[in-house]
Amino acid sequence: MHSWSAPAVPAVPGEAAALRLFDTASGEVLPVDAGPVARMYVCGITPYDTTHLGHAATYLAFDLVYRQLLDAGHEVHYVQNTTDVDDPLFERAERDGVDWRELGAIETDRFRSDMEALRVLPPRDYVAATETIDEVVEMVAELLDRGHAYRIDEAVDGHADVYYRHRATVDFGYESGYDDAAMAAAFAERGGDPDRAGKEHPLDALLWRMERPGEPSWPSPWGAGRPGWHIECSAIARNRLGMGFDIQGGGSDLAFPHHEFSAAHAEAATGDARFARLYVHAAMIGLDGVKMSKSLGNLVRVQQLREQGVDPALIRLGLFVGHYRTDRSWSDDVLADARDRHAAWSRAVARGTGADAADAVRALRERLADDLDTPGALAAIDAWAGATLTGDASDPGAGAAVATAIDALLGIRL
Repeated sequence: MHSWSAPAVPAVPGEAAALRLFDTASGEVLPVDAGPVARMYVCGITPYDTTHLGHAATYLAFDLVYRQLLDAGHEVHYVQNTTDVDDPLFERAERDGVDWRELGAIETDRFRSDMEALRVLPPRDYVAATETIDEVVEMVAELLDRGHAYRIDEAVDGHADVYYRHRATVDFGYESGYDDAAMAAAFAERGGDPDRAGKEHPLDALLWRMERPGEPSWPSPWGAGRPGWHIECSAIARNRLGMGFDIQGGGSDLAFPHHEFSAAHAEAATGDARFARLYVHAAMIGLDGVKMSKSLGNLVRVQQLREQGVDPALIRLGLFVGHYRTDRSWSDDVLADARDRHAAWSRAVARGTGADAADAVRALRERLADDLDTPGALAAIDAWAGATLTGDASDPGAGAAVATAIDALLGIRL
């Protein structure tokens, strides 16, 4: 599956800062410490609806990670999936009277368009779940062969679905840090099926769903069906990045069960100790102080803002006002403040001569390298713009230098 067009990323003179990120598994901010090729996997969308600001916030956070790694001289092997075979997609397609494949293609195109407008750097490998069925079948077979998976007795309800034994790895739970009660609650709320009859344990996760009437299916040694949710990302990441890759990323709601099981599946199938070195999660976005959700009907979509004439740079600025790990809210005031900030920065850059650029760029780098401290990064550029606009303009090339750094490191073109 093709990705989207990449924006140009200019080189920034001077020395980059070493990137450190909060690792959910350890609860600490740790150095990324990648090799010449930094390897990052970020879970993608289920393409049944248009990109909303929660999606945007997540992919912008990892776009910043990508940009800091580039600045530090790394090549970046970035992989992202799209879950183009799942219940929400089927339900929306049936509701709207369209083929699920057509709906998935339409919404994936809209997502690409939104990412391109937001100047998000694209993944090298953009992979649809439907493109990797053979890889999933291979991994499920590995888990069955190792005794880490089992089939439901067909006599229970006529479907011998394949499930993963959640305690197949001795340190299950290390990624999210959830205790048993938190696991049980999150599993029930986030796509799990704890009450499925015939399972050995409520937390065991679906690996292969046997064919049901009206659902798509693919062949496997144990019968026609389709993948479970977590095994998809597990297979895609392992086969493209290898075990022990640098960053597994996504929204905070994926820490459990999705990322926990994605890691456990690969670790159990290979016998390797660690799926990813760092597990990094972006927080949730609300609207006017209320959690943004489809059920509440208060989703703000990127396409909607673009159609209203909102410059995508303002969406970036508005979402960067809060730290990526902090739940935060979108509002008209956030957008207005972003517009004012963008205008002030633009005026300062347009002067050409300005306050000392080296100090401003150094501060920008340091703040972003410190677990993506975007509030601190914005404050550093605010300070430079304020000094420039109030008369401290002794650096003749400051405007161009700061504009280049803002473009490369924040993804905002002035």
